[in-house]
Amino acid sequence: MSSRLNKPFLLKPAAKDYLWGGNRLNTEYAKKIELTPLAETWECSTHSDGLSVVASGRFTGLPLNEVLKANPDFLGTRNNGLNELPILVKFIDANKDLSIQVHPDDAYAFKNENGQKGKTEMWYVLDAAKDAKLVYGLREDVTTDELKKSALDGSIKKYLQTIPVNKDDVFYIESGTIHAIGAGCLIAEIQESSNLTYRLYDYNRIDKNGKKRGLHLDKAVDVANTSASKEPRQPIRVLKYENGVARELLSRCKYFEVYRMIVNTERRQIVHYQSDELGFRVLLCINGCGTIGNEDFSLDVFKGDCVFVPANSEMFRIHGKMQFLDIRG
Repeated sequence: MSSRLNKPFLLKPAAKDYLWGGNRLNTEYAKKIELTPLAETWECSTHSDGLSVVASGRFTGLPLNEVLKANPDFLGTRNNGLNELPILVKFIDANKDLSIQVHPDDAYAFKNENGQKGKTEMWYVLDAAKDAKLVYGLREDVTTDELKKSALDGSIKKYLQTIPVNKDDVFYIESGTIHAIGAGCLIAEIQESSNLTYRLYDYNRIDKNGKKRGLHLDKAVDVANTSASKEPRQPIRVLKYENGVARELLSRCKYFEVYRMIVNTERRQIVHYQSDELGFRVLLCINGCGTIGNEDFSLDVFKGDCVFVPANSEMFRIHGKMQFLDIRG
């Protein structure tokens, strides 16, 4: 396909009504999704469990996976051979505690889950209640037998490392790390394109069908890191300023690279943006509003919107007062 087609476009998310969700994604991020609760929106996804749909431009109305299959160059040379996204981008509204859970790595998932990917993820905290917490690993070494027994009898909480959460925090959750998002957290999640979650403990909660949600104890114990985890420290973050924009690196791993980008062109400064031929980018607007475009196209972007930027995109300008997560795949 000619690079003249490589224009950014808006995405419409898939949505999930998990029992722990709230409604902030509707009230504060204007999702206009008729689900109660609204727990997650999968903003940029080609996963079969929740496909994003193109919401602007020539591909409007098409599922993102179909667009990428027809235009594999949109993924970039780094992703040669793929016809779907290697990552998944979400908003998560935790009105209640999520289950105590763990994700497999790629090797385990490939072998035991019909060739699927594992799940390493990153959380950027958009907002957090005053006493919000999350679970990150274990406070002490345990045996697999102790872990399984404690999950069954509900005493697992004594082993869990609980961490206070504040707005603007960043957490990197490697596969195998036992974890849980706590009530009162509003989070942007960037992860491998996977929906594999092994629940260890779910507080004996009842779902909308009157049944307890299933646990996955054997697989969870197989993949869990049972050694004590170091308390996560916030990464050193350095804002780099140019005319109209400031950037800071939040997280970098072999699966994704994530920056926070603060745009303010109120003084008529110009912010230019372009992806290279190596990979696609995703711009997730986490605050403010503005426009992106050039002589050929223009998109109005608001808090909560998600923009897919194909590899080797046209140069475009960003104008307004807003913040993005600039996600590079």
